[in-house]
Amino acid sequence: MQIEFSKYQGTGNDFILVDNRSGQCDNLSQSDIQFFCDRRFGIGADGLILVQHCPDASFEMVYFNADGSQSFCGNGARCTVHFASTLGIDTRNVNFKAIDGLHQASQCGDEVRIHMQDVKSVNRVGEDFVLHTGSPHYVRISNDHSKENVVQTGKAIRYNETFQLEGINVNLLAIHEKGIEVATYERGVEDETLSCGTGVTACALVYATLSNASINHVEVQTKGGKLEVFWKKTETGFQDIFLVGPATFVFKGKIERC
Repeated sequence: MQIEFSKYQGTGNDFILVDNRSGQCDNLSQSDIQFFCDRRFGIGADGLILVQHCPDASFEMVYFNADGSQSFCGNGARCTVHFASTLGIDTRNVNFKAIDGLHQASQCGDEVRIHMQDVKSVNRVGEDFVLHTGSPHYVRISNDHSKENVVQTGKAIRYNETFQLEGINVNLLAIHEKGIEVATYERGVEDETLSCGTGVTACALVYATLSNASINHVEVQTKGGKLEVFWKKTETGFQDIFLVGPATFVFKGKIERC
């Protein structure tokens, strides 16, 4: 059976998007997803996303990492909203469902704004931080964003005794005068990605934790481009968190299931 897909990228984080409102991909296997995301034998992507009917929202986003595991993805959500607009869904102000619950989003041109879930706490682990922004994230302050260091540090933390079973995304955060810079090792991809929306959000909230309470947004430089994060600080955590940035159509095609 042939599957029609569209390829999108959000600041270099790339995804395969499929309209599954007909249910044709309800029984995709883990090997199917791994094949589609393979950069040598398949289409190539950091993840695969299905857009499905949802009784509680305009659509449901079902996200699979490249290894076939499921999670929430901030950049993937932005790309999904853009893709949904091509399916006739009004995305100027839209609600959608994901694995972590309901989200509100808005699209203007290629810019997509996603309302992230509230973050109740930012936990310190020595000099580092752990928090959940739709997916679990570990944040370490570091100016060395070389791929070698990102992968080495990411694997060491992601596969240690504490996080090995469920996995965790690992971010290196550099704080500059005019913003922050982030590099991320993603579980499920098991490598560095050029950008990670939930990771950028996690790093922005760590930056907010370390900064003056009056600061409520920051520009974020990733290896794939720039994003913005907005927030409101509460006594223990953060609310009204928005991830903002471009979602870009790359190409469309058809592929046979393996």
